Amino acid sequence: MAVDLFAGIPVTDYPTALSWYETLLGAPPAFIPNDTEAVWELAEHRYVYIELLPEHAGHARHTVFVGDLDARVAATAERGLEPARRETYDNGVRKITYVDPDGNEIGFGGEPL
Repeated sequence: MAVDLFAGIPVTDYPTALSWYETLLGAPPAFIPNDTEAVWELAEHRYVYIELLPEHAGHARHTVFVGDLDARVAATAERGLEPARRETYDNGVRKITYVDPDGNEIGFGGEPL
């Protein structure tokens, strides 16, 4: 069974959010379907998108597991963004959380060291 994932993030200021997510993700959107949405493909058939929906902004919480968490965090820092939180769970799994200008959270998880 094929599965595609589109995880949406509502924002209040589309141009500001577009710039912020380009910095966070290190690339421009894969495609822009209209004037109020931008879509990034994180892996084959797995997307995250921002959408101008001011009445819903600030409530998204997504976590993406990556193969090399330390490299992801270092590259993001080089682009000027620092995490809001760093966590290590009892099983050693790590999570780095970034918070966008609207208060939406996007985390990156990684295996124990």
